[in-house]
Amino acid sequence: MSETLKSKVIEALKTVEDPELGIDVWNLGLIYEVSVNEVGDVLIKMTFTAPGCPASTYILFEIYKKLTVIEGVRDVRVDVVLDPRWTPLRMTQEGRRRFELKYGYDIVERYLEAVKSGKIRG
Repeated sequence: MSETLKSKVIEALKTVEDPELGIDVWNLGLIYEVSVNEVGDVLIKMTFTAPGCPASTYILFEIYKKLTVIEGVRDVRVDVVLDPRWTPLRMTQEGRRRFELKYGYDIVERYLEAVKSGKIRG
């Protein structure tokens, strides 16, 4: 049961968009861990694109709203972790594709170039 429920939770997370980027939290790579126990308690470990993300409250609200209506979910807990920090390398291929369609460049390539040049730490 918990694997089927976990799949439903992941599908619901794919509907929660970061309102600033317009890409969902799953494909952005903000979700580090999803676990569901045998009684339907869901634990999400996640981060944000930046520690002071102005959309964090909205995103957390949307996660709770979308997950608590799934049949079989008894409780939802979201732990926000800042270590390891988020980088574009955490994005899925679908997230990268959506980003490039929306903004016109591959964020991972640009990130790796910036790391290589020493402009940012990787």
